[in-house]
This record gives sequence, structure tokens and C-alpha cells, in this order.
Amino acid sequence: MAVSRSKSRCAWAGSDPLYVAYHDKEWGRPSRDAQHLFEMLVLEGAQAGLSWITILRKREAYRRAFDAFNPEKMAHYSPARVRQLLADPSIVRNRLKIEGAVRNAQAFLALRDQDDVVAWFWQFVDGKPKLNRWTTMGQVPPRTPESDAMSRALKQRGFTFVGSTICYAFMQATGMVNDHLTTCFRYPR
Repeated sequence: MAVSRSKSRCAWAGSDPLYVAYHDKEWGRPSRDAQHLFEMLVLEGAQAGLSWITILRKREAYRRAFDAFNPEKMAHYSPARVRQLLADPSIVRNRLKIEGAVRNAQAFLALRDQDDVVAWFWQFVDGKPKLNRWTTMGQVPPRTPESDAMSRALKQRGFTFVGSTICYAFMQATGMVNDHLTTCFRYPR
């Protein structure tokens, strides 16, 4: 995929075609798809301590390994299945993160059984995308009161790998928060 030189992008997108495509087509676009929200929550948790491009490059492998992020299947992974995942070099082989993904699938199903899961996630931004007006990447916060609240609520419901910084990245990725710089072509005019 060729990188367009005529478009001004957020600096983090760099020139890697995979990163540019993610920036241009997905990051910051509002998602109200429960399956996509679950996938992004798991991937953001997997990213903890790593660069996002590492996870992005492994995304298709994660989709294969985690049954297309089907929470019904993931919630029932056995210890033997977890051992298989720990032996899979195509994903991040971290026991806590893999077991956390299974736990998050269980918590996600419990949440879905009790509530409209999409509305539940979106409640932290009052149901509509929050549009920020940052002019430099240095202005973008790593967490906010909204991500703090989401993190607390998720932990109370049994989720793991959902600290405030992870929740804020999740909110950015799923378009609950639009943090495209005002100079970026993706910033709403």
C-alpha cells in the first residue's frame, strides 16, 4: 500500500503502511459494534508494555488464535488451550495477558447478559464521541477522568488489563474520543 504524501496525518502514524492504514481507516472512527469493542479491549490489553505496531502486526494472528475474538468461545478456553496459546509464536506469549483475555471474555459475557454492552461502554462519553482539539501530540493525555471511571467500572466487573491508560487508548481506538490532531486530514471539519 502506498502512503499518500499529500495528506497531513497524526505524527504517530509514521510511514509504515499498516500503521497508516490503521490511522486512516479505523483509529478514531466511532464503533458501536460489540464484537469490535471486545476485540479492541483485548488487543489494547495485549499491548500493555509494548508498542501498538507490535500488536497491529500480530492482529490477524490474534484473530486466528482467539477464534475471531468470539467471547463465547474464549470464555471457555481450558488450561490446555491456554498452554497452546502460550506456545504460539505468532502472538504475544504472556501468560497473564492470555489468561486475562479469557477472563475478560467471561466478564464481557456477564456484562452483555446484564446490560446493552455497547451503550455501557459509550456511557463514559455520554453516548457520543468526544472531539478534542489538540494541535500537538504532546497535548494528548495518557488518561482522563472518563478513562479513570471506565477503568474502575471494568475492574469492578472482573475485567483485567484495563488500567486507565489502556482504557483511554481503547476509547481513542474505538472513536469514543477523537484525538486526531487539528492538522490531520481525519480531524472533522
